Amino acid sequence: MNSKTPKHILSSATIVLNKKQELLLIKGPKRGWEFPGGQVEEGESLVDAAVRETKEETGLDVEISKFCGIFQNTTDSICNTLYLANVIGGKLTTTPEALEVGFFPIEDALNMVTYRNFKERIEYCLDPTKQPFLVVF
Repeated sequence: MNSKTPKHILSSATIVLNKKQELLLIKGPKRGWEFPGGQVEEGESLVDAAVRETKEETGLDVEISKFCGIFQNTTDSICNTLYLANVIGGKLTTTPEALEVGFFPIEDALNMVTYRNFKERIEYCLDPTKQPFLVVF
C-alpha cells in the first residue's frame, strides 16, 4: 500500500465574555492578541480541550455555553472548533503562552486581533445568525 497517513491538527478555542460583555484575549509570543485555545490531545474531547487550554493560558476556569462552529484550514490541515464560554472560577494570570491577558470591550478587542482570520472567527462566534458555521479556507 502506498497511502500516507494523514496528519491533521485538531484544535479547540473559546470566546469568553464576562458580565460586562468584554472579550477575553491573550497576547501570545507569535501571533499577538488572540482568543485562548490549542491542540486537542489524544483521547481528549473537543470541549475538554477548549476548557483545558483556556485554563492553561489564562488561569480561568470556564464552562462551555455553546458550540459555535468550525474554521478549517485545508492548506495546513488544521480544524479549529470554536465555543462560547463563561468564567466560573480561577484567577486571571499570565503564562509563557500568554504574555498578557485581559478582558476588553468587544470593539477594542476586535481591533487588537490582527492574525490571519482570527478576528473573523470571533465575529462569527458573537453572531448567532452565522451559527453553526463551517468556514473552509
